[in-house]
Amino acid sequence: MQDLTNINDLIAGCCRKERSSQEALYRNFFGYGLSICLRYAQNREEAVEILNDGFLKIFNHIQSFDTSRSFKTWLGKIMVNTSIDFLRSKKRLIFVDDISQITEPTTDETIVDKLSYEELLQHVQALPPAYRTVFNLYVMEGFQHQEIATMLRISEGTSKSNLFKAKKILKERIIKSSMNIADGIDINMH
Repeated sequence: MQDLTNINDLIAGCCRKERSSQEALYRNFFGYGLSICLRYAQNREEAVEILNDGFLKIFNHIQSFDTSRSFKTWLGKIMVNTSIDFLRSKKRLIFVDDISQITEPTTDETIVDKLSYEELLQHVQALPPAYRTVFNLYVMEGFQHQEIATMLRISEGTSKSNLFKAKKILKERIIKSSMNIADGIDINMH
């Protein structure tokens, strides 16, 4: 990652529509942007498509960026919103009914701690798109249910319900995955 002065120089170059500045900014923030998009996408190809759409928005609106703020934060918000727009456009965001009384599922932290980032990402990517979106917005991005409800045009209760169901599915998948690994170890040991 380049220092702040160089990033501001790249942003100024992007404002002038300089191709070299756009390419350098893309290269510098590709990994960060892709990590966000991967959480919302079903696979890497879809994440790259979302990422490229997000960078197109960035280059088209770079003049509106306030250089006194963090570019990385601005880029992150654009990638999240582009991911949501992508899922909406594909008609993948179908939310379950609102439930008012939910209890948080407990997760065995020792199982989760043993997962690599890639394994956890695969489990999250396997969630239905609506569950995955609410899970990411709440757990990864730190939004509250009221904010999520506004962003996704759903009720706060629907947001809570989708998060609850996402956590439940993730817990079941992670436990099943850890049992399969343990079974494989047992088979190999005999």
